[in-house]
Amino acid sequence: MPKLKRTHTCGELTVEDVKKTVVMTGWVNSSRDHGGVTFIDLRDRYGITQIVFNPEAGEELHRNARILRPEFVIAVKGVVSLRSDETINPNMETGKLEIIADELELLNRSETPPFEISESETITSLEIRLKHRYLDLRRFQMQRNLIFRHKSYQIIRKFLDNINFLEIETPFLTKSTPEGARDYLVPSRVNQSKCYALPQSPQLFKQLLMVSGYDRYFQIVRCFRDEDLRSQRQPEFTQLDLELSFIDEEDIYEIIESLMAKLFSELLEIDIPTPFPRLSYKDAMDSYGCDKPDLRFGLKIKNLTDLAGKSDFKVFTGAVESGGKVKGINAKGCSKFSRKDIDDLTASLADCGAKGLAWFKVEDGRVLTSSIAKFFSKELQDEIADRLEAEPGDLLLFVADKDKVVDSSLAQLRLNLAKILNLTKKDDFQFTWIVEFPLFEFNSDMDRFDSLHHPFTSPRSEDLSILDEKPLEVKARAYDLVVNGVELGGGSIRIHDPEIQKKAFKLLNIDDESARSKFGFLLDGLKYGAPPHGGIALGLDRMVALMLGLDDIREVIPFPKTQKATCLMTGAPSAVDQVQLKELGLKIDD
Repeated sequence: MPKLKRTHTCGELTVEDVKKTVVMTGWVNSSRDHGGVTFIDLRDRYGITQIVFNPEAGEELHRNARILRPEFVIAVKGVVSLRSDETINPNMETGKLEIIADELELLNRSETPPFEISESETITSLEIRLKHRYLDLRRFQMQRNLIFRHKSYQIIRKFLDNINFLEIETPFLTKSTPEGARDYLVPSRVNQSKCYALPQSPQLFKQLLMVSGYDRYFQIVRCFRDEDLRSQRQPEFTQLDLELSFIDEEDIYEIIESLMAKLFSELLEIDIPTPFPRLSYKDAMDSYGCDKPDLRFGLKIKNLTDLAGKSDFKVFTGAVESGGKVKGINAKGCSKFSRKDIDDLTASLADCGAKGLAWFKVEDGRVLTSSIAKFFSKELQDEIADRLEAEPGDLLLFVADKDKVVDSSLAQLRLNLAKILNLTKKDDFQFTWIVEFPLFEFNSDMDRFDSLHHPFTSPRSEDLSILDEKPLEVKARAYDLVVNGVELGGGSIRIHDPEIQKKAFKLLNIDDESARSKFGFLLDGLKYGAPPHGGIALGLDRMVALMLGLDDIREVIPFPKTQKATCLMTGAPSAVDQVQLKELGLKIDD
């Protein structure tokens, strides 16, 4: 057992502690030998404090201090002293103080770490950081991120508790139900040949809690989805899950807006204006090409299909004749872009399916110049310039193709231009609600309707009369919270009437037998006096990363996976022992 017990952390000493005898513990951050005097910077998650080992304190103490290396774990006893004026470190919270050591205990040694653990950004590959995540988490940057995350949880819990929410847990081992992504399955040893599924969300359980009379539920919950990963996705993620009874959309908006305002105020000292603006799904798609627009800058998309059809440019006329669209963006002040600049923009849209990027530069007198200008009459050029509000010095960019290709390409083009032109600031947060979603979308590959959100989303009451005859015109009582181009969360008012739920299943080509098999327990619950209810789920990994100005949610998750869903530290997923497989009644084919 250690002899010395910590009395103070490395970040809490002040000038009022001068002359006190203290014990500090932590990791050696660095060591320096200045003419016989050894200086150690001692680090813990609270900060760094300088420790001084003078030769006159004893030969053995001084000798032991000189063998200390970075990441050795030590305990030090000594007296708090003020540094001389010329040695004050203004970059440290404790930069005016030092500990004059009189006792040292070496608690553990360390091998040389694979990367430097310092206050500055670690310059090493993400793979090495993830493989040695226990070391990466010692860095102040990672500790700052996780402490910030912890504080956000406490604010959320206190806020919701104050307005009568109950934190209730739901099962991790549950039934596999279709929710848009593949389930992670857990074989059952007791019930051979059957599997549990890890929940993609607590959706069905939280609706049943409303049936049970718990009118305000929340949970900070782990969810699991087996899907292709990227910087904003992980196979296991955390969300704030809410469900309320006897409410409508306005109640959800008010609660979430107040919560966001509180989080940003307390954690970042940023005033978030409320209420948040609202943007219809149609307007978002028309003006920004996606349902999660970044509103920190303009660069709105304009539909030019009607004008494009009047031209002699076959790329445009061909798209129009095949039922596609021609849309464009006015890149203000960008007429000085070189041909290479435009080619680079074109190449950046390849993953969106765009086959090319047409363009005009706007010269003095609003003359449009381009290799394709000859295919457009002067009158038509003027109409295009008017539609895009063009001025001399602007660059007009166009995509012609199927609707989805055009929208996704121009949505990406907006973001690329904003980055090139430095149009965004990380401390500028522009919130909006996306509303008036369609209830269904048509899946041409499967020749059926699909839910735009999920099958339990309620249609607007005024659209119930056209639910059977015109399902694609029915609007959902759904809403997404978007900030700076990131979908922070989404939710809806749910269907609480069993008959309307049956109609929704029928339109989704889910027959009674399939509905009973997949959702029987929810359907049973709805028969016993289910109240009107609705909710929302917010991605906490995304929220914390966004607030900290980070582009990758792995920077705020203690032990994340790679983009191939592997853990470099533990080696998961890994092969399973044959004895375990036999117990589960499983056989894996290589």
